[in-house]
Amino acid sequence: MFINVPLIASLIAIFFAQFVKVPIHLLIYRKIQWGLMFSTGGMPSSHSAAVTALMTTLAIKYGIDSPYFAISVVFGIIVMFDATGVRRQAGEQAIVLNQLARDFHEFVEHAKGLTDPEQSEKQKHLKEMLGHKPMEVFFGALTGIAIGFLVDYLFGLL
Repeated sequence: MFINVPLIASLIAIFFAQFVKVPIHLLIYRKIQWGLMFSTGGMPSSHSAAVTALMTTLAIKYGIDSPYFAISVVFGIIVMFDATGVRRQAGEQAIVLNQLARDFHEFVEHAKGLTDPEQSEKQKHLKEMLGHKPMEVFFGALTGIAIGFLVDYLFGLL
């Protein structure tokens, strides 16, 4: 297991992509958010990084005509399509639902004069950052390819 280059490259790609989300967010928004390391969505896509690191190392080790590479490509396509499709749409729906809940809560407070502090604690927010924009998936894929080549090269030196 400790010399399984495709597995190691995929895991490194996940951790790297999750870690790098924090400095990227800091550069763009001038705000540090450590929670991004443990959340879904954002730039780059760690899912894309993982599957492309897997594809890259399997292509290097077994060739692009191997069944292992074919399986990883199909798996990668499904993962990346899901990240930009279903999960992204669910995140956008969560944004709308959260806004509706906020609007309704404000309406109830104004209509009935409720100022009970427990009311705000009862509100639940849906996670809005579920999926990825196509650009986030693209850069996740580039990250995975680069890490795949790098890990394969480093293990080749051992």
